[in-house]
Amino acid sequence: MEAAVPSRVALSGSRFSNHHAVAGERYSIYRGWCTNPTIPMALVAAAPGKGGGVLDRPIEKITPGRKSEFDVRKSRKMSPPYRLLLHNDDYNRREYVVQVLMKVIPGMTVDNAVNIMQEAHVNGLSVVIICSQSEAEEHCTSLRGNGLRSSIEPASGGC
Repeated sequence: MEAAVPSRVALSGSRFSNHHAVAGERYSIYRGWCTNPTIPMALVAAAPGKGGGVLDRPIEKITPGRKSEFDVRKSRKMSPPYRLLLHNDDYNRREYVVQVLMKVIPGMTVDNAVNIMQEAHVNGLSVVIICSQSEAEEHCTSLRGNGLRSSIEPASGGC
């Protein structure tokens, strides 16, 4: 859960009495005690004299051509998921299918690859992975390049 933080905080010198910022100590600032030594140090440093100061929220700098973290997360959520399907064939040995799955799909374990291969062998079709459309197309092309029959379909159909 995120808390709302104002973009500017006005500081008044009268709220800080005459405390000196020393790391590791507890400070009585306005109300209660502060256990984080960096907060009083920043507040005392920002308001050394009578009038006080203003703290600005840091501005996120984005280099041209790069997306912010928010945009990347939003695009991941927005892209519909696709299923990568492995079809059974009578041409490739089971061991070879397991090796190709482990080579093409990142993070694929031997146990998962064997289960996927076995399901495709018994049922004629097996779901290898559910991912974005571009990743599914890339994996499908790689599987086909290694001699395996594969296809993709939207994951929302048939769920």
